Amino acid sequence: MSNTEPKNDKNLQMNAEQTAQKVKDAHQQISSEIGKVIVGQHQVVDELLISLFCGGHALVVGVPGLGKTLLVSTISRTLTLDFSRIQFTPDLMPSDLTGTEVIEEDKATGARRLRFVKGPIFSNVILADEINRTPPKTQAALLEAMQEHQVTAGGVRHALPHPFFVLATQNPIEQEGTYPLPEAQLDRFMFNIQISYPNETEELAIVQQTTSLKEAHLDAVLTADDVEEVQRLVRQVPIADHVARYAVRIARATRIRDVSDPPAVVKNYVSWGAGPRASQFLVLAAKARAVLSGDVHVTPEHIKSIAPSVMRHRVITNFNAEADGITSDQIVTSLLDEIPVEATSGGVKKNLDTVLPSSTN
Repeated sequence: MSNTEPKNDKNLQMNAEQTAQKVKDAHQQISSEIGKVIVGQHQVVDELLISLFCGGHALVVGVPGLGKTLLVSTISRTLTLDFSRIQFTPDLMPSDLTGTEVIEEDKATGARRLRFVKGPIFSNVILADEINRTPPKTQAALLEAMQEHQVTAGGVRHALPHPFFVLATQNPIEQEGTYPLPEAQLDRFMFNIQISYPNETEELAIVQQTTSLKEAHLDAVLTADDVEEVQRLVRQVPIADHVARYAVRIARATRIRDVSDPPAVVKNYVSWGAGPRASQFLVLAAKARAVLSGDVHVTPEHIKSIAPSVMRHRVITNFNAEADGITSDQIVTSLLDEIPVEATSGGVKKNLDTVLPSSTN
C-alpha cells in the first residue's frame, strides 16, 4: 500500500496539470483571435471567457462607445457556435425571444395544426443588447432559459442547444425609459463586468485600427464539443476545503439578517446580501481563474481576484450607502481585507499550500 499511494498522488497531479494546460490552451487561442479586433480590455475578455468556460452568463455594463457589442460578437466569431443578437426595445414581446405557435394547414387534407416556430433564443451564444430597455415581462422570458436551458410554449418544453451562453449589455448612464433588472434576474448572471475607458495608448490604437482599410480575419478555434469539454475540465480542478470555506464566508458576511454579528460595513450600508449562488460562482470562477493562471489548484488569491465581478450585483446597498457615496464594490473590497483566509474551527490552522492529500508515509 505504501508503494501505490505516492503513485496515485503523482497521477492526480499529472491529471490536474493536463487539465490546466488544456483549458489554458483554449483560452490563449480565443484571446489571440479576439486581440485582432479588440484593443486592450484584457480583464474584461478574461472574465467573459471565464464565464463561458464555467457555463455561466455575464452582464457587461459600460457607457456607449466602448465596444461592448463588438466584443461579444467577436467572441462568438471565434467559436463555431450559433449566434443570435437580440436588440431589446420597449415593444419587444416574450414570444419575440422564445418563439411562437402558428397555425399550419395541410393542403392535402385541409387539417390544421399548431407548429412551434423557434425564436432567436435557440442559439448557443445570445447577445442581449441593452437588456434594461425592455419591460419586465420580456426580461422574465430569459429566466427559464438562463436557469433551466429550456423554454415552455403551449405547455410543451423545448430544450435549448448546448452550450448556452447569454451575454447581456447595459448602459448605466441613461435611466429614463429603462427597466432595471430585478434582483432575481441579476442573480442568474455569474458576472457583472464593468468595462471602462481605454487608456491613451489603447485609444490611439483603436483609432488607427478602425479608420483604415485593414480588416481582421478571425478563425473559429473552438467547437461546441470543445467548449463543453473545457467546461467539464474546469469543474475537475481541485479546491481545498479551507479555500471553499473562505468563499462561503465572503458570501455569508454580506447577509445582515443571517449573521449574528455582521461586519460594520455590512451593518451600516447593506440592505440585502448575496445568496448561495454567489458561493457557488465564487468557487467555480476561481477554478477557471486558477487554470488560466497556470495553477493546478485553487488558492484564496483566485477567489479574491474574481470576487468583485461575482458579488457587485448581489450586494444591495441601503440609503446610508447612497448618501455616503459607498458602492457595492467598496463593500466587497472591505470584506476581502477584513475576512481571514485561515479556517480556525477546531483550533486547526490550514496550510494554504496543501491542497491535494499528502502521503501518510
